Amino acid sequence: MSPADPGPPGPAEDGEVIKAIPLRHPWRVLIAVVLVAMLAVFIIDAAQRKDFGWAEVGKYIFDKRISQAALVTLQLTVYSMVLAIALGLLLAIMRLSPNPVVKSVAWLYIWIFRGTPVYVQLVFWGIVALIYPVLTVGVPFMTPWLSFDNSIFTNLFVTAIIGLALNEAAYMSEIVRAGLMSVDEGQEEASRALAMSWGQTMRFIVVPQAMRIIIPPTGNEVISMLKTTSLVTAIPLSIDLYGVSRGISAVTFTPVPLLIVACIWYLLFTSILMIGQHFIEKRFSRGSGQRKADKGSVPDGPPTTAELTNTAIGNDIGGKG
Repeated sequence: MSPADPGPPGPAEDGEVIKAIPLRHPWRVLIAVVLVAMLAVFIIDAAQRKDFGWAEVGKYIFDKRISQAALVTLQLTVYSMVLAIALGLLLAIMRLSPNPVVKSVAWLYIWIFRGTPVYVQLVFWGIVALIYPVLTVGVPFMTPWLSFDNSIFTNLFVTAIIGLALNEAAYMSEIVRAGLMSVDEGQEEASRALAMSWGQTMRFIVVPQAMRIIIPPTGNEVISMLKTTSLVTAIPLSIDLYGVSRGISAVTFTPVPLLIVACIWYLLFTSILMIGQHFIEKRFSRGSGQRKADKGSVPDGPPTTAELTNTAIGNDIGGKG
């Protein structure tokens, strides 16, 4: 390099630092202000209206009858969902079966229970004890081998669980089937090439990946089941949260405050379920996204051979290795 050659420019000569100016969104700010103002006006107006009966809301929000009814609602939700998930898993396996008869039976079940309203189904289960007062086991048109009174459907709580679970199983079967079918068949073939059994393949390969598809809609179905329990009045069962609040309002002639009490309890349970669903989804989504670089971190040089190898075979976080 000759003495007259100034050489490459230094850091100070590269140019001026660019100052980024964020874009302004006046319409976005205006819409936000209008929405907040409307919400504030509604809250202030509702707080001043006597028809809402806020004093009655405070009186019954922690009433023993309401809290016990809320516990019954939780029991209906949990028991019905456990039974629905087990039956839905069985139906999903039947839908994936190569046997056309088994597949057709599962399809017929799903068609019936998804195609009719849940309220109508609960009404039917409420009167099934009248239609079938005695249950028999045997060959048709011959003397029954075994007969016993239909005491199952005379218990309204058990009837509500069965009715809710049978309806929900039709939806859960499609959720489980979609999750199982989302896993590439090549991974099952690779597991068989590694001498893994069917159980090991399902446990370590298929199910962990399918859970990412199954968990989010299942959480939504649990929340939906919690609210669907209010329809058990069709059986009729009146010891749930909505049934008890409606019974109290019929005596005190305060329907609006008791409806608000029921809504507060439903919102409480729904919020807890949504938080739990968030953490479960976060647990099963680990490794499904790409690794995020730290802000401001710039690699000092080209990637090393080890980094290129890990990226190629998918051993980095979020890869397929």
